[in-house]
Amino acid sequence: MKDKFLGGFLVFLGACSFGVLSSIVKTAYKTGYTLGEVTGVQCFLGMLMLWSLHLIVKTTRKPKTTTDNALSNSATKIPQPTKKWKVFAVGLFPGLVGICYYQCVQLVPASIAIILLMQYLWISVIIDFVIFKNKPSITQLITVIVIIFGSSLAAGIFNQDISLNLTGCFFGFLAALMYSLFISSSSNIGNELPKLEKSALMITGACFITFLIFPPLFFFKLDISDKLYQLGFLLALLGTVLPPFLFSIGIPRIGISLSAILSAAELPVAVTCSFFYLHESVYFNQWVGVIIILLAIALPNLKNIKK
Repeated sequence: MKDKFLGGFLVFLGACSFGVLSSIVKTAYKTGYTLGEVTGVQCFLGMLMLWSLHLIVKTTRKPKTTTDNALSNSATKIPQPTKKWKVFAVGLFPGLVGICYYQCVQLVPASIAIILLMQYLWISVIIDFVIFKNKPSITQLITVIVIIFGSSLAAGIFNQDISLNLTGCFFGFLAALMYSLFISSSSNIGNELPKLEKSALMITGACFITFLIFPPLFFFKLDISDKLYQLGFLLALLGTVLPPFLFSIGIPRIGISLSAILSAAELPVAVTCSFFYLHESVYFNQWVGVIIILLAIALPNLKNIKK
């Protein structure tokens, strides 16, 4: 019981960690930093942290015996370099997620940006059906409809006082699409690799695509004590390093169903941070929409939790 409680607590912490990112990004924009600077610093510092942790763990871990190496080699049929390049390529998706999502945060309120990103829930169902030919169940289809309705309320499209930036909404949906592709590809590629190495390879791919779109010229014009690096460290720690680490420990302890419910905590956390920290207006029907989305995520999993 304690083991499950610890696992659930770690997954919840990881989701909360994701939820505060939009508020930090908004703070960076208000300070005067650009999209390229924010995404570039986060990816670069995240890459340094993950590779450092991987090397530390690798050097302190006991070497495998000859028998272990033989079993490991027999279990993996794909050459190691090929797998690593595939994982690197998968990292292009989270890099694009960061660029599109942070562009969305720049154009719409943080509370709406996270709701747009959460559309990956139903987009993933469509991708699973179109690409992997997995037909959605009636429960999944009902869940999709409820999420769309809840998102409409939460985004405030029925409020006359709210005018949504269409470009920002487009980037929000694009971020959700990239996130769905990332989930679909990362769950099937590189699972044989150590978790830290896989994460480091993916963030390296994310850093590559980010620097390709936004050349890191800020390295030459900013001092190491600049506030951008402080905000970038928080973004890297809370968005790149901690959540994957906490999820990798917590999810095996409690299972995917309960993890899906607890990971949805990032939505109310993001909306709450935007309300109290950024002082953005969040209307009553938007809170109702958030609750509807959370219920839509939770209800299909209640049967599995009871088991």
